[in-house]
Amino acid sequence: MSPPDQRDPSEARETSFRPAIDSHTHLFPGRLADAIQRSLRAEAGWEFSTPTGRTGIEAVLRSAGVAAYVALPYAHEAGIASDLNEWLVEQADASSSLVPFATVHPDDEDVAGVVREAFEEGARGLKFHCPVQECRPADSRLAPALDVAAAYDRPITYHGGTAPMFEDSPYVGADVFAELVGSYPELRICCAHMGTYEVEAFLDLARDNEHVYLDTTVAMSASAEETVGFDPSTIADETLVELSESIMYGSDFPNIPYPYREERAGLLARDLPRKTARDVFYRTAIDYLGLEEGPALETESE
Repeated sequence: MSPPDQRDPSEARETSFRPAIDSHTHLFPGRLADAIQRSLRAEAGWEFSTPTGRTGIEAVLRSAGVAAYVALPYAHEAGIASDLNEWLVEQADASSSLVPFATVHPDDEDVAGVVREAFEEGARGLKFHCPVQECRPADSRLAPALDVAAAYDRPITYHGGTAPMFEDSPYVGADVFAELVGSYPELRICCAHMGTYEVEAFLDLARDNEHVYLDTTVAMSASAEETVGFDPSTIADETLVELSESIMYGSDFPNIPYPYREERAGLLARDLPRKTARDVFYRTAIDYLGLEEGPALETESE
């Protein structure tokens, strides 16, 4: 066996990943999880071999070195958000690593009430999928939800970019996201997928606004070009170093058509400075989530 200082470089890089926080995953009730993957198969041609239940998801994440994961729900129609939020919080109660977010549909009868109830039950933030929910980030129908999030000091993650199939959607893009930033400068808000395909504009928003975050989900994976037609190498190492306190690791697991290791492989291969890697894989998510302390990585023996 090789001495510790002569480990395989890939093994050393994997060690630097641990512990990690995955800031962008999905956990849905079985029938809804199946429906989402069927839709992605039909629209994007993706195939999946990933578990969609909580215990299966956690086994994959734990074996990779993930100490905590953020589960992001979204309601595709009015009237289902409350039940979805309640179910996800119940899943979190049975887990030591699940951080539940909540959602609300812009056409729900009591938008503020749905969000307030979810926060009181234990949800740590909000998630909106703008093109699916057909709402701009600063949609006036969502204003009551944003006001509650501000009052509770909870973050909000948006699918706010045009990837992978929303380039013609009026609900996403850097310009409409900038409307939100200007209207709610006190909110901690994250645009998923590095804002693809308008990455440079979203990077500028993060540079200019301390409460704007981006997650690396899919866009920085080793399979990004094949999956969403984006080249991660267009984002320089220097950019990750400069914005490490605004960029956090995410995966979209289990809704990815490639092995989980592909999500982190490209980032680890960059051999980023230790501080940058710790920010991207761990510390930035702690700040974004407003956690008082970072979660510890559990092992199988624990």
